[in-house]
Amino acid sequence: MNWTNPRKLMTGLAIATALSTAAVALPVEAATLRMAWSQDATGLDPHKQTAFPSIRLLELVYEPLVRLDPDLNVIPAIATSWEFAPDAKTLTFKLDPNAKFTNGAQVTPADVKASFERILNEETAAAARSNFLSIDTIDTPDDATVVFNLKTADVPILVAMATINAAIVPASEITAGTIGTEAIGSGPFKLDSWEPNSREVLSANADWAGGDVKVDGITISVLPDETAILASLRAGQTDFALLNDPLVATMVPNEPNLQLNRVAGLAYNVLQLNPSRPPMDNLKVRQAMSCAINRQEIVDAALAGEGKVTGPLTMPAFAQDPSTLFCYEQDLEKAKQLMAESGVTGFTAKVIGATGEPPVAASEAQVLQAQLAEIGINLEIEMMELNVYVDTWLAGNFDMAVAQNGGRPDPFPMYNRYFTKDGNLLKVSNFVDDTLDTLMREGQAETDPAKRVEIFHKFENHLVEQSPWLWLSTGYGYTAQLKTVSGFVPSPTGTLFGLTEVSIQ
Repeated sequence: MNWTNPRKLMTGLAIATALSTAAVALPVEAATLRMAWSQDATGLDPHKQTAFPSIRLLELVYEPLVRLDPDLNVIPAIATSWEFAPDAKTLTFKLDPNAKFTNGAQVTPADVKASFERILNEETAAAARSNFLSIDTIDTPDDATVVFNLKTADVPILVAMATINAAIVPASEITAGTIGTEAIGSGPFKLDSWEPNSREVLSANADWAGGDVKVDGITISVLPDETAILASLRAGQTDFALLNDPLVATMVPNEPNLQLNRVAGLAYNVLQLNPSRPPMDNLKVRQAMSCAINRQEIVDAALAGEGKVTGPLTMPAFAQDPSTLFCYEQDLEKAKQLMAESGVTGFTAKVIGATGEPPVAASEAQVLQAQLAEIGINLEIEMMELNVYVDTWLAGNFDMAVAQNGGRPDPFPMYNRYFTKDGNLLKVSNFVDDTLDTLMREGQAETDPAKRVEIFHKFENHLVEQSPWLWLSTGYGYTAQLKTVSGFVPSPTGTLFGLTEVSIQ
C-alpha cells in the first residue's frame, strides 16, 4: 500500500501561514528564558506523574538521589556517592550536606526514607512503585547516610532511582499532605506559579547544591500548537521551545536565527492491545495483527521518516536488530492464516490516542487503521485530551491505545511495572505471563552484564511473540532555540535538565 500524508501537506501550509503572521506576543524579561510548549503539565506530584510535560517540568524543581547524564551514565544529584555491597543486596548513599529544599530546610536521610516509604505505599499510587519492591528496610545511621537493605540483588535499582518518579520530597510535606499541591523541591528552579494550560513561572533556586544556573528564571508559555511555537521563535518572542512534531521540527533548520537540537530517544511508539478483552485475548489474533502491520510505512507516513523501527528494548546496550524479531517484516499471508486459525472472522475495536501527545498519534492510528483493515479488523479512532487519555490509560479502559511511553537505559525499570506479576501498571498492560515474570526476576538479580543482556534478549523475543503490545518505532527528541541561546545539551531521556547550563547572549 502506498501512503501519502495529507497531514504533512496541511501542516506545511499551516506553518507557512503561521510564519507569515504576527505571533502572539510573549513578555520579555531580562535574563529570564522565555520558553514555550504546546502540552502542559497535568499535575505536580513527582511520584505520580506519567505524562511527559509533567515530568519535564518537575525535573527542574525536584531532584532524585542520582540522575542520568546525556550519555546515560548515573551521576550525583542529592547523593554525592553510592556503593553496592558485593552481593548487591545493600546500597549505601552519602547525601550532599549542601542540599536544601526551597523552604530552606536541609535534605536529610529522614526525607529520603519518607520519600521511598511514600512511593512504596500502595495508597500513593506511585508511578514507579514496582521498581522498588526489592527494598526491605531503609536505615539512616547518621545525618548524611542512607542505607537501602534489599530482599534480592538489584543492580538496576540505581537506574530506577535516577528518575523524577523517585524524587526526594520533604518528610514534613508528606505529613502535611501537601505533595502535589505545593512544589517544594531541592532542584535548580523554584516553581513560583502555575496556571494550567497557560503559563508556568520558575525562578532560579539560589540554594541549589548543584551550583549557579545561568538564567534568573524560566517563563513557560503554553501555546495552542507547535506551528504557533515556531512562529513565536521566528518572531524572537520565544527563546527556547520543546517540540514533539517531526513535521514542525524539520522546518527549524530553514530559519536563519534558529537552532534545532535533535537526539535519538529511548521513548517508543507502540500500539497497546488489551489482552484481557476478546478477541485480543486470543494469541493468534494478536500475532496476526503484528504480522499485518508495516512498521517502516508507519515511520515514513506518520513520523515523516523521523524515526526507526524498534523492538521493546530501545536502549543501546540491550537493543537487538528488529528484523530478527517475530513477524517484524510485514507478512499479510501469514497474518490472514493466523486469523483463520484463531477462529475470529474480523472484528471492530476502538483505539484511543492523546491529542497532541505525541502529535503523530492520530497519524499513526490512521495508518494502522488502513493496514489492519487488510485482515478484517475495523479500527474506530477516538482522540482524547491528554488528561482524559492518561486517566483512561492508567485504568486500562481501552481496547487498544496508540501510546508513546518513556524508555530507560535498563530493561528492568522500563518494563517491570507492566510485565511482572506485582507490577503497579498491570492495569495498563492487562497481561500476566509466567515466562516474562521469571526472566524479569532473573535479569533483576543478575550482576554479570553479559548474562543480563542474554536474559533480556530472551525476554524481548518472548514478549514480541506473545504480542500484548505491538512496538512500532523510536523517534527523536527535539528542542529549538534562538541562536542567542547557548549551553543546552539534549538527552536521550528527553529531560530538560540541560537548561541549568543555558545562557542568553
